[in-house]
Amino acid sequence: MEIRLLRYFLTVVREESITKAAEVLHITQPTLSRQMAQMEEEMGVRLFDRGTRKIVLTNEGFLLRRRAEEILELVDKTERELAQQEEAVEGIVSVGCGDLAAVQKLPELFRSFHERYPAVTFDLYTATADHVKDRMDRGLTDIGLLLEPVNMEKYDYIRLNQREQWVVAMRPDSPLAKLGHITPQDLKGLPLILPRRLNVRSELAHWFGDDYQHLHVLFISNLPSSSSIMVHHGLAYALIAEGSISFWDPRKITYRPLSPALTATSVLAWKRQKPFGLATEKFIEFTRNALCEEREKEE
Repeated sequence: MEIRLLRYFLTVVREESITKAAEVLHITQPTLSRQMAQMEEEMGVRLFDRGTRKIVLTNEGFLLRRRAEEILELVDKTERELAQQEEAVEGIVSVGCGDLAAVQKLPELFRSFHERYPAVTFDLYTATADHVKDRMDRGLTDIGLLLEPVNMEKYDYIRLNQREQWVVAMRPDSPLAKLGHITPQDLKGLPLILPRRLNVRSELAHWFGDDYQHLHVLFISNLPSSSSIMVHHGLAYALIAEGSISFWDPRKITYRPLSPALTATSVLAWKRQKPFGLATEKFIEFTRNALCEEREKEE
């Protein structure tokens, strides 16, 4: 039985209401109800009498309450003792990522982890997914935030819920800026900047259809930052993942989504069965737990 579920159970008991307990736990009422029902099913007993306005414990529920309080008291004591030792955890966690919207998931993870382990620092490396993967294979980068499609055969990973949207970046005075979205026909004959990654270009080829073979490709670029300079100087239009564009100066560069829409997911990955330093091992565990809790709250 998970410690998290025991905490959920005791919150329901204390609040005498699934709805109030869900508010305290910052999760939805259906999610909490489902968790409690699954707990009863796994244990093979009924923990609550639900026929009254308030949650009333059965005899089995009272027994679980007493044991749960004992277990959690021991868990909390153990965590406090471990925390005193974890203050000594130090080292560098190296993370590679591209210019992705999913990068905005990282700051809160870094902040929370650093509060727990103040001696740990981070090495951030920005590159395409293929380059980051190569560094992971060579042991130069521990964890990668990778834009799919990408071969994950050798990696453990967490797929993020956030989808990356593909757009066309352009100057604000471009004729295409008057459009609400960009179709393959709109780009016919125009100078373009395509991404370097072959897997991604295959996705774009499918989006363009038969017109792909006749595109006017002026540049191949690995990152939006370099593409943006070419766009700003009016040399070409860039097809890029939206990523960090929202932080760019809209007076210099704007963008429009593709139509039909083209999106992709991203994954937070690390090499399978690779020995990591203590700081990295703890960051991976911390990230797993944080992202799992986030998904539960979104359900």
